[in-house]
Amino acid sequence: MNRHRAVLGLLGAIFALCAPVAAPAKDILGPVTGQPMPRYIAIKANKANARRGPSKEHKIDWVYQRRNLPVQVVAEFGHWRKVVDSDGEGGWIHYSLLTGVRHVLVTDGRLSLRYDPLATSQSMAILETGVIAKLEKCQVDWCAVITDDHEGWLRKSGIWGVAADEIFD
Repeated sequence: MNRHRAVLGLLGAIFALCAPVAAPAKDILGPVTGQPMPRYIAIKANKANARRGPSKEHKIDWVYQRRNLPVQVVAEFGHWRKVVDSDGEGGWIHYSLLTGVRHVLVTDGRLSLRYDPLATSQSMAILETGVIAKLEKCQVDWCAVITDDHEGWLRKSGIWGVAADEIFD
């Protein structure tokens, strides 16, 4: 009897190893916009209240006062988007205070803005932590950005506001 159970257990383990691997889950789409979630956007206004819930009746937890600050949308409800910032803080912000124009935040101390997407490329400027730049396109390890004074490439690992595996033109 024990031998029979052992054989059945062994066969079950073999079948489990041979079973096809399930495909990864499809991208989750927002129930309001139909856009992928989570996704990166930016604060369009000079001042945006982040609330505990999706209405003006909810308490304000944060007041963002940086235009173009990148945030990540993690939920949607009506005209409200639940966002998270680079520090993991956030709340519900009315969609009219947000923009789909992508920006990134420098998070890696002093980051070289380079002429080309190569570590050996000449540096045209040094961007300090907290600098916000407009995002133009991304390759595997580099993103093209525009600041007030320069246009160049930053290492993706030193910025926040773009997914590590995100590539686009």
